[in-house]
Amino acid sequence: MTIKKIFIAVWLLIIGSGIAYAFWHQEWKYSLPTPVPSNYHVINSGTPVSIKNIPGLEHSSKPLFLHFFNPNCPCSRFNITQFKSLVKEYGSKIDFAVIALTNKQYTEKDIQQKFDLAIPVVFDSSYAAACGVYSTPQAAIINTDKRLYYRGNYNKSRYCTDKKTNYAEIAIDALLAELGQPRLDPEATVSYGCTLPTCTK
Repeated sequence: MTIKKIFIAVWLLIIGSGIAYAFWHQEWKYSLPTPVPSNYHVINSGTPVSIKNIPGLEHSSKPLFLHFFNPNCPCSRFNITQFKSLVKEYGSKIDFAVIALTNKQYTEKDIQQKFDLAIPVVFDSSYAAACGVYSTPQAAIINTDKRLYYRGNYNKSRYCTDKKTNYAEIAIDALLAELGQPRLDPEATVSYGCTLPTCTK
């Protein structure tokens, strides 16, 4: 083997190792819980939630599903397919809205067109504080008594592929069946993903 071939082989090995490390690091950092902010205030299930009316849903008597979303957060983008499937399946029984939390400038139309969503989009961090949300993506379900029914993750898997841990969907089904608070794994309410309002993970 010539020196040139050895050099090329070593160079390819270095590049391959770098790519493998970058992929591992990306996967690893998103598998860790999001750090809890020092000023975080816990909002427990059953707590009355005082939030502003969402345009278009002011007179609705349905439960409300809030999707806390950052278009710049990789986890939010991985999650969007599952969220849209929930809207499609349960949209006749539950009101859905996107709470966009980002430090970049977007309009409601930007989000709706980019992610093919035909539901209200609100840019207001007070919804996150009211529901105890400090990362994206997160789901919050508010029942017809205006109490927090569920706040947590959509799925245990980063790519939302583990059907047994479709926590948000399980919570919706329990609410609609009037089964009381759903019994979920502790991982359902441990926040993963991007901190608010910027994606720092």
